[in-house]
Amino acid sequence: MTGTRTAAGKWVPSTALKILLCIFWLFAIILPLIRMLSTMATVNVANIITSARFLRALGHSLAVTAVATIISVGIAGLLAWCVSRTNLKHKAFLNTILTIPMLIPSISHGMGLIIVLGANGWISRIIGLNSGIYGFWGIVIGSVMYSFPVAYLMIYDVLHYEDGTPYEAANVMGLSVKDKFFAIALPYLRKPLISVIFATFTMVITDYGVPLMVGGKYITLPVMMYQDVIGMLDFGKGSVIGMILLIPAVIACIIDMANRDKGNANFVGKPYYVKINKVRDHIARAICIIMIILILLPIGSFAVLGFIKKYPIDMTLSVQNIEQAVHMGALKYLGNSLLIAVVVAVLGTALALFNAYMTARNKTKLSYVLHLMSITSLAIPGLVLGLSYVMFFKKSPIYGTFAILFLVNSMHFFASPYLMAYNTFGKINENLEDVGSTIGISKWGIIKDVILPQSSGTILEMMGYFFVNSMMTISAVSFLASVSDKPLALMITQFEGQMQLECAAFVSLIILAVNILLKVILYAAKRGFSKIN
Repeated sequence: MTGTRTAAGKWVPSTALKILLCIFWLFAIILPLIRMLSTMATVNVANIITSARFLRALGHSLAVTAVATIISVGIAGLLAWCVSRTNLKHKAFLNTILTIPMLIPSISHGMGLIIVLGANGWISRIIGLNSGIYGFWGIVIGSVMYSFPVAYLMIYDVLHYEDGTPYEAANVMGLSVKDKFFAIALPYLRKPLISVIFATFTMVITDYGVPLMVGGKYITLPVMMYQDVIGMLDFGKGSVIGMILLIPAVIACIIDMANRDKGNANFVGKPYYVKINKVRDHIARAICIIMIILILLPIGSFAVLGFIKKYPIDMTLSVQNIEQAVHMGALKYLGNSLLIAVVVAVLGTALALFNAYMTARNKTKLSYVLHLMSITSLAIPGLVLGLSYVMFFKKSPIYGTFAILFLVNSMHFFASPYLMAYNTFGKINENLEDVGSTIGISKWGIIKDVILPQSSGTILEMMGYFFVNSMMTISAVSFLASVSDKPLALMITQFEGQMQLECAAFVSLIILAVNILLKVILYAAKRGFSKIN
């Protein structure tokens, strides 16, 4: 890399490189979004947002999202407390099991819910629920299953790294559990919880997979957007709905940015000490077991569904659904998904690392602009990003090719891996490059031999994040994929539309198996790196 020196002699990456990155982000995120929003000029926005169908869908979205967010954050907080504030064994295993729902598309959760609690669900028949759990409560339950693992990880991370020193002082002062909660825990958790609530709210309100499967006639905004764009090619109305869906995501992004720096500045003087309390541990263990059963019920149900003839008419074991899925191109589309996931994991991680180095290791005014552009995708739902790409890149050479799928997935999932690298690079001694330059070590040598090895765990996490999400995403690619480059996850919506839930279940199971295998590989790689270091 080329660079210039400041008056103090500190090396700064070339301004030209940062400008090039800013131009890249302009074309990858900003201009497509502007192009989509400009389409609203071709429609009567007032008529759309005041129509009975839109207002009904908006009311449905807000209602299910509010209830699902409250339940999801509540469950996540309880489970995070059970794992972080008790002496339960095998916490790493618990974290893995509790986050399994993150490894399959949201539409698969809706499908699992249909098998368990649908009109012909096996639990529905046991308890006599003839109509099934479609509509409001179906969407709420499915959304909770889909969103609570993310909220759990966020809250667990906050509790896991909480400084135990104030609690020791409170014990010396003789404060009660209630007083410690209101004086220490609540102030500490307040700002992170705001970020968790808005992040969960955004996940639920912008998801269309669960409402598409179990919503029935209870239409939400993302489903309305999907139907109008895919079914009627009404891009103007889709843009209006996309703009509405941007609002909660932008608010969540702003709140996350406002809280992030303060949260990262916390210094952990001493880990939180968990006292011995067998009763508390038994209660926590029971809560975790119950939640694990609830998680595995729908996942296990659609796993079984893929190997029977026709649910619930013919429950005999069969491979005909597997054969049908393969006949319709499942293996080809699996290859497409693996190609997309691998390329996005490699290129996305490389871009995120380069971007993070430019912003975290060399702070200038232009670096701050680049940082803001790099986290813009946090505020753009997948459906909105996919629609903006259709409008902006439609006549470009990459439209209809794998290249646009590589790009949209990299941009859709970029912000979180970038922030991982940004935070990691920011914690490494900021004078390394200067010291290396003084003793004759090149900047690339410092990066290759010091910075990247110290960040190996973060890099593996980044690659895993890109891979897993690229394997299971539907929203960002649903408007862009063609027959030749279609990812495997889109076969779920195809089979669902044809009422072939058994084939859709088999496809979901493939995605889950691939993502679990990747997690195992990453775990082994991390252990290998830790032994080397």
